[in-house]
Order: sequence, then C-alpha cells, then structure tokens
Amino acid sequence: MSISSWPINERPREKLLEKGPTALSDAEILSIFLRTGREGLSALDLARELLDKHQGLRRLIDTDQKELFETKGFGAVKYVQIIAALELGRRYLQAELESGDAFTSPEQTRDFLILKLRAYPYEVFACLYLDNRHRLLSFNELFRGTIDSAQVHAREVVRSALKYNAAAVILAHNHPSGEAEPSQSDINLTQQLKKALDLVDVRVLDHLIIGNGAASSFAERGLL
Repeated sequence: MSISSWPINERPREKLLEKGPTALSDAEILSIFLRTGREGLSALDLARELLDKHQGLRRLIDTDQKELFETKGFGAVKYVQIIAALELGRRYLQAELESGDAFTSPEQTRDFLILKLRAYPYEVFACLYLDNRHRLLSFNELFRGTIDSAQVHAREVVRSALKYNAAAVILAHNHPSGEAEPSQSDINLTQQLKKALDLVDVRVLDHLIIGNGAASSFAERGLL
C-alpha cells in the first residue's frame, strides 16, 4: 500500500505539518527525503529497511554510496536528496554561528562541530577564530592526519589567528574511534597551543573533542 493511500494523519509529511518534525521517527523523516519506495514497498518501508540494514541513521549516512546503491530502490537521486539535506543542516548551523549570536549557546557550537567533523575516518584538527565579542571570524580545518593522530603545528594555528585578527579561538578535533574522551597527548597539545596563543594575546576558550555524536569540552572539565 502506498503512503498516499494511508489516512492523512498517518502520512509522514502531513504528520510533520500537524505535529512538527520532532513527532516523526527516523524512518518517517527519511521517507520524506526518499519520496518513493519500490514495487511492493512504500517509501516508509524502504526507509525502515535501510535503517535496519545499516543499524541506524548515523551508519546509514556514513555508508559508502556504492554500498547504498546495492539496496533495490535506492539510487543516485535518493542518495543526492539525503546528502543535500545533511549539507543544508551543516550550512544552517554555520549561518547561525556567523550571525554572531551562536556563541551564547555552547550546544549550538557543539552541534556544528559534530556535523563538520564526526564523519571523517581520520583525525581533523580545526579552529573557530573569534573576534573580541566572540563572533565567528572563520572556521578552518587546519590539519588532517591518520586515523590515530594529526600533526598539529602551533605556528600555523598562531599564523591563522593573526591573519584573521582573532581575539579568541575554540580548538576542535575528532576521534575517528568514536570515543570523545581526551587523551594525555590531547591535553599536552592543548597546553602547548594555549601557551603559543597567549604570546599574541589570543585566548583559548575551549577545546572540543568530537566523538560518536558527542563532544567533550576541556573548559567544562577544567583542563584549560
């Protein structure tokens, strides 16, 4: 049975309009982007099949497109629709940061960094450079490393801070393992960068480690 033949209050799109997006399950949200299923399966059935096969939304999104295409009824058009929706979310959060208001909300900053860094299969070290009112000047992915570590050079972090005339910086990097706990090397690196940035009067506000959908804050842990 196609979704169009369901009672109106059970259709994902109509349900979203009536009750809001938080009322929908992952499968219902996904079915809106899929739009159609395949013979014998509605878009919602296909969404459930994909989520079950890939053990949830996160692993589905991270799956290589060639593997996704192995599912009957899931092709390039559906893939593009989902990836475009994900990118739209990233750009929305970045626009919020660039508006100058986002740094009153640490959670919004975390959400942005999770979207930016979580999916990388290797470590990426990035900086959010801020002005003296903590408005975003630039987000830079400065270093990329192996799955174990990224080689971060303090002089490059300082050079970029001076380039943007930054007054403060938030450091961030991901742990491809999914574990957001800081290692001793993370702590040592943070102290080295803090000392280097202190020399040019740039404050380190925080260092966020991005794991599997979570972020660990050095500031909250008293590690700065």
